[in-house]
Amino acid sequence: MASNGRTGQGGIFYGWYIVAAVFFMVFVSIGFRQSYGVFVVTWESEYGLDSRGFLSNVASAGWVVNGLAQPVVGGLADRYGARVVTAISLAVLGASTLAMAFSFNVWMLAFFFASFASFSNAGAMFTPVTPLIARWFVRKRGVALSIITAGGSAGAMLMILFATYLLNLFNWRVSLAAVAVIVLLALPLVLVVIRNRPSDLGLVPDGSAPSTAGGAARVSLLDGPLTVSHWRHAYRSAPMWQLTLTYVVCGITTAVIAVHFVPFAKDEGITQTTAAFAFSILHFANMGSVLAVGFLLSDRLQRKDTLTLVYAVRGLGFLSLLVLPTSVGFWVFAVVAGSSWLATVPQTSALAAEIYGVRNSGSITGMLTMVHMFAGAVAVAAAGAAFDYFGSYDQVWLVCVLLLVGASLMAWLVREREVSARYMPMRFAEA
Repeated sequence: MASNGRTGQGGIFYGWYIVAAVFFMVFVSIGFRQSYGVFVVTWESEYGLDSRGFLSNVASAGWVVNGLAQPVVGGLADRYGARVVTAISLAVLGASTLAMAFSFNVWMLAFFFASFASFSNAGAMFTPVTPLIARWFVRKRGVALSIITAGGSAGAMLMILFATYLLNLFNWRVSLAAVAVIVLLALPLVLVVIRNRPSDLGLVPDGSAPSTAGGAARVSLLDGPLTVSHWRHAYRSAPMWQLTLTYVVCGITTAVIAVHFVPFAKDEGITQTTAAFAFSILHFANMGSVLAVGFLLSDRLQRKDTLTLVYAVRGLGFLSLLVLPTSVGFWVFAVVAGSSWLATVPQTSALAAEIYGVRNSGSITGMLTMVHMFAGAVAVAAAGAAFDYFGSYDQVWLVCVLLLVGASLMAWLVREREVSARYMPMRFAEA
């Protein structure tokens, strides 16, 4: 393997191999999480549940556990590196998904989903790999994070279709077991490819020439005026609270759809297969938008402007569910809201790293994702309760529209040019 500070094998910078491995890991982990809604109606029928509230509460509990896990896996990634955290998480996630498939009652299924699967899922997603990518990329950080995020969209799109196909062809147990096998396939790839720092291979970020200030062991890092020595200090400044509040809204709006979109469609007379296909269209639209934003806008415009647009577009998607006939609004939502779905993730995590520094980015991203998941947990349970009470999701969609208007405004108010390292002179520091 070449170690000239620029490339790995075949003249390609090794960081892009890591991006490819993480892409697949996120593909399977997001695919697992987003497929939950596919099984809700089937589980209700099989276990004789007379309320949507129970499975909504199970999903909500899973989001809480996932949220609690976020700062844990982020801190572990900052300390021990992403490789060990993601590998262990994938092993536990695969095993617990198999346990769900072989559950003999709904309580056993609920236990494995809300505990081991939800906790380990946090370690196989974005939080532990944010510091990893931040260390391997500086100039192309937005592009790299966007590609990884697109992996989540691709996973949700294809694994939802795959799970639905097997559900219709066989049963939910076979479908869920197949999902578990796919999750476990990511484990050897992570172990073989991921390296925690460019210096582990004698390389430097982006494939740039090593700094004369200290060779390949020292890399060019951008430190802004709000760079912190400990993640707790980030909460002493406004941008952390602004990003937190916008991510709360992101969690609410994505969680509600992840769990309730397919059941909503079936209640409106749309078949489960069609609903799952529409949900896949949502993620296909998101994959395209994430890549477009990453390659065309992410490292060129202010990230807060991109976030402002993303939340506004998502609000329009939810509005379509209220003002258009279901047969039309259903598909409009899939395309419009889908184009904004995971686009918040690379922009938020990159902006946090550029404002508060790379060294604590795992912990900071973990805290942001924790509140994202907590908000989602509350929203999932509340949406289920609202449906049981009103017999409709209209009230839920209205609340989502109003919250997204507020999130768009909050993102726009971030004073990025004053606090982001992208707009500060370059400094040199240890990775």
